[in-house]
Amino acid sequence: MKRRNFLQTFLAAPLVVRAAVLAQSPNDRIGIALVGCGGMGTGDIRSAARFGEVVAVADADFAHAENVQKIFDGKPAAYQDYRKLLENKDVDVVIQATPDHWHTKINIDAMLAGKDVYGEKPLTLTIAEGQKLCRVVEETQRVFQTGTQQRSTPEFQTAVELVRNGRLGTLQRVIVALPWCSMLGGPFTEQPVPQSLDWDLYQGQAPVRPYYPQRTHSIFRWWYEYTGGMATDWGNHHIDIAHWGMDVENTGPVSVEARGLFPNAGKADCFNTPDRFYSEMKYANGVTLYFYVVLSDQFRFGGIDTYPETTAEEKAWLWGKDYPPELDENTRNGIMFIGDKGRIFVNRGAVYGKPAEQLPENPLPANAWKVKPGDDHMKNFFDCVRSREEPVSPARIEHRSVSACHLTNISIRLGGVKLQWDAEKERFVNSSEADAMLQREQRAPYTI
Repeated sequence: MKRRNFLQTFLAAPLVVRAAVLAQSPNDRIGIALVGCGGMGTGDIRSAARFGEVVAVADADFAHAENVQKIFDGKPAAYQDYRKLLENKDVDVVIQATPDHWHTKINIDAMLAGKDVYGEKPLTLTIAEGQKLCRVVEETQRVFQTGTQQRSTPEFQTAVELVRNGRLGTLQRVIVALPWCSMLGGPFTEQPVPQSLDWDLYQGQAPVRPYYPQRTHSIFRWWYEYTGGMATDWGNHHIDIAHWGMDVENTGPVSVEARGLFPNAGKADCFNTPDRFYSEMKYANGVTLYFYVVLSDQFRFGGIDTYPETTAEEKAWLWGKDYPPELDENTRNGIMFIGDKGRIFVNRGAVYGKPAEQLPENPLPANAWKVKPGDDHMKNFFDCVRSREEPVSPARIEHRSVSACHLTNISIRLGGVKLQWDAEKERFVNSSEADAMLQREQRAPYTI
């Protein structure tokens, strides 16, 4: 290309040219930034640092940003407001690991600023956010990877391949089981805001609330203002694998009926998401997905170790009368695929069941459907930053996965009503009240 033509192209589309340079120069050091410097973010940036140079970090709690800055010998620029970080011309890639209510705005702002993004799960706070995010990914052509790392784990890949290649026969039902994290806590009392924390910035689009530590860091997850609770937290991981195996990655259920138990129901200043729930979703392919919390799999998180009793009456109301027997038999979190010729169970440990046990003697044929190979989720992202290919957990797929989680929450909050869902239009068929819950009111100036 002649120099004049090159300069005209560069000035017209500098971000595209930058992407091309990265794709053509394997030794070029990619500038990496982290937004959200808590435990998950710290782990992510350590992993990302293998593929480039960490040049910037940001967190509404500036002490967290400084802690990560120290990990890299004080070299990255540290910010409290991520918007200042996005102005840094050395940043090519953003790793985002904030509380859930900030995910979509930061991801969109980063892509509009010309950055590729690795965004932690759950992908979004609402279904409407997911629709916006997918449009921005398509319009900007940025590389976007969701932090649903189970897609890059051999046991989950094996399970999906077994199901998609008919080793269970015709798939009939799928059970997605989450652990029980107790949310019995509160009421909490207002406390002085730490000097290092910009409390208004932290709250972002969410309603203004009094500060207490339990609204921040790891247990922000149990506040509906900022999240969807366990249904979207672990749910985004496990529903993603279920959809992958069911071959419904680009669609969703046709109906959902869900109920939940709120341990602090009616109490102010307490955790306000359900810690036990049951959701039944039906899909156009005839498969029913059962999404629930395993009462015997108590997973202590955030220092909460008190679990309320689940009475027989509560369980009967929660699960209803027609739940499959496998729910009572199961004692651990994971995904169970059940076909007319067999079943398998997979979690973060192994794949269980005869179809998996028989693989060494009866491997899948060479022409079988296979997942995209890879066991390093972060590496897959950076490989795609250079190649401009779509990563293994793109927004268009993860939007559909987390949408099933959001649909569950909507049914729960409407009192367990059965909702009909048009997956193509992404609208409810029978409820304007449910349609209104596809988005949430956002507080200025933090609107998306």
